[in-house]
Amino acid sequence: MALLTRLVALPRLRLFGQTADIHPLGVAGALLAAFVGFEWLSFMHEYKGVPVTPWNPGLGILFAAIMLNGAAYGLVLFAGVVIAETAVLRTDVVWPLIVMIAVVIAASYTAAALVARSYLRLDIRLNSLRDVFVLLGVAVAGAAVCSLLLSIPLLADRNIDAGDLASSILPMFVGDVIGIAVMTPLMLRLSTWRAALARGLSAPQILEIALYGLIIGVALWLIVGSVRPNDYKYFSVLFLPVAAVGARYGIDGACAALAATQLGLVSVLHAYGYDAATFAEFQIAMFVLTCTGLVVGVVVNQRWHADNAAKQAEARLAESRAEAARVARLNLVGGMASALAHEINQPLTAARALARSAEHILSTDSHDAERAAANLRMMVTQVDHAAGVIRRMREFLRRGHPHTSSLDVRELLNEALLLAHPDLTANVIEVDLEVPPGLPLLFGDRIQLQQVLLNLLRNAADSIHEARPAKGRISLKATTSAGFLEVAILDNGAGVAPDSKLFEPLSSSKPEGLGLGLSISMSIVEAHGGRLWLHSGAPGATEFRFSLPLQPPHSNAR
Repeated sequence: MALLTRLVALPRLRLFGQTADIHPLGVAGALLAAFVGFEWLSFMHEYKGVPVTPWNPGLGILFAAIMLNGAAYGLVLFAGVVIAETAVLRTDVVWPLIVMIAVVIAASYTAAALVARSYLRLDIRLNSLRDVFVLLGVAVAGAAVCSLLLSIPLLADRNIDAGDLASSILPMFVGDVIGIAVMTPLMLRLSTWRAALARGLSAPQILEIALYGLIIGVALWLIVGSVRPNDYKYFSVLFLPVAAVGARYGIDGACAALAATQLGLVSVLHAYGYDAATFAEFQIAMFVLTCTGLVVGVVVNQRWHADNAAKQAEARLAESRAEAARVARLNLVGGMASALAHEINQPLTAARALARSAEHILSTDSHDAERAAANLRMMVTQVDHAAGVIRRMREFLRRGHPHTSSLDVRELLNEALLLAHPDLTANVIEVDLEVPPGLPLLFGDRIQLQQVLLNLLRNAADSIHEARPAKGRISLKATTSAGFLEVAILDNGAGVAPDSKLFEPLSSSKPEGLGLGLSISMSIVEAHGGRLWLHSGAPGATEFRFSLPLQPPHSNAR
């Protein structure tokens, strides 16, 4: 009655990445049936009434259930051992000894599973070599402890003496280890397969899996068809399909291939009637294959995770650069705010005066319609000018994906000067623009290149404001050389200190600066396949230059 009460209180089973919506007794019954069924299928040999077949898949399944859902599933293992001993194996061992054996097995492996999860922090997804080694180490340690403890009740049986322990305990140890090594990783990975199962398998994948199965079958036939006592010369053939599946599908493929290989090996050995000793030797070789397959699968998974992490980091870096560029644009325009307000206020003030004048003309007796119409036309021109300033600034501030197109160099430079005009006017700076005729088109993102030019023009204006020369002047020149467009921005400002960290982010000589302008500008230019540098930092002759390829990056043009 106490056992039934504990079974009713079992937690719901975690399966395929979610909790199964099944009554706890149904879950316990399904696991119990699986354990007993595998005991029946795998039981082939016994020694003085003790089962010695070195293959225990049911233990691997329940070991995974304990790790996934807690110690209560150790009760299912206890019940499974009792039922298997009495109903399947039909042992002659007395009841107290059967119960003692079931207690030892259930307690040993429940403790091993809890140690792996709670103290060794095993990740059930088995995405690292550490997790695989922890699982295999716990399997070996748990099997060793269980075997030592089982030797006590077995010695209490008058039919078994100390000399029989090697013939009975060693196969049990091997069977428990290989059962956990093969079946537990498969069950643990099954708990994460919900998304994969929802997608299903494509026809090519089904054919590929069938091909791997055929290869494994042929390899097993070669092994068993040529085997003689202690002859395993063809066993290494099994490493090829298992390693190939692990390399192709990662840890999931390795687990599935190992389970198929183990089930096939057990079936073939049983069909050919090999004794327990030969069976155990093959199982030891199978354990080596299992360790190899799991390591290959985990290494492949780790490579996938590293690639995905690198792609995600690259995407985050691109997003961070885009955000930094937007912040730099906002900071740039923030510094131009007062001059920009003046630039917009002038045409609006003129438009208001013209509107008042037109209103006055129309309200007088003279009704000079031609003069009023002229005022209205001039008013529209002034409003259009203000709207143009706002439109250009809005386009500059927009945030979006880079848009590469063919650009007219003169038009690009003029647009940048229009954007910088309020700041240049506020500092009484004259600009000389030198663009030779017939320059080829440039390929790039117009907004981003405008940001580079505006940053350099703004820095030049600030340098001139600091130096306060008699006449501030900026020269903006464009030339071509060896397939590159080179733009130079020369000013007669205060110059650049030799130890300035110009292109390092968050490094600025301005009290209100963010230190992003030149860093972002360099990133933009480099993304376009060019470079940005300080050509001269001398006071009165400071010059920045940047070059851009006239052909788009990765162009196939010859």
